[in-house]
Amino acid sequence: MTAPVSLVLVSHSATLAEGARELAAQMAPEVLILTAGGDGAGGLGTSFDLVEQALTEATADGRSAVVLTDLGSAVLTTESVLDLLDEDVAARVHLADAPFVEAAVAAGVTAAGGAPVGEVLGAAVAAGAGFPHAVGAGEVEPAVEGVPHQGDRTGVITAHVLVRNPLGLHARPAAVLARMMAGFDAAVQVDGVNGASVLELMQLGATQGRTLEVSASGPQARVAVDAFVGAVEEGFGEV
Repeated sequence: MTAPVSLVLVSHSATLAEGARELAAQMAPEVLILTAGGDGAGGLGTSFDLVEQALTEATADGRSAVVLTDLGSAVLTTESVLDLLDEDVAARVHLADAPFVEAAVAAGVTAAGGAPVGEVLGAAVAAGAGFPHAVGAGEVEPAVEGVPHQGDRTGVITAHVLVRNPLGLHARPAAVLARMMAGFDAAVQVDGVNGASVLELMQLGATQGRTLEVSASGPQARVAVDAFVGAVEEGFGEV
């Protein structure tokens, strides 16, 4: 089943657009991700016709679309197409001011969870914001063995889990966890970052042997923490 929000990647380079699409699609296979790369004749540039075709397909069947662009003139081309689209179609297209590759990944993972277009757009824009300080990829925190779930007086559930898979929280596991956490009615934090954000999880640089602290609040806090811990302990099929 295709997600209700699609992505359109508009780039001066067909190769760049396809590479970003491939990366995002691996983490969000349920999302329709279309490209409009190059000038349409094999060169660098943007093409009105390619953008129009992509937006028409992206908004078919009532879908909304978030558009990501690489440079300013790609924005101008997209806006020119929007000016000539049917009003009801154009209203479902949202142009994001966001980093091209990072936003494609973040928006794709958010859309894969069935989020509405406002949340997908927000995820794309947030991809351009800075991340909290995280332990570097080469640093390993001491393992905490046998730490049970803990709840504080504010209703926050906390647990610790050891990263077991050799490659740590690289792109695929981070996407799996982010989609999973986004599906719970809970606010989940992992070592101080948003557990439903694939980019923030990747930014942790959590390698094998690192212990993560996961905490959650909300109606499904405990089940969200259990799911996170279980997924990490299973090793994402890599152990």
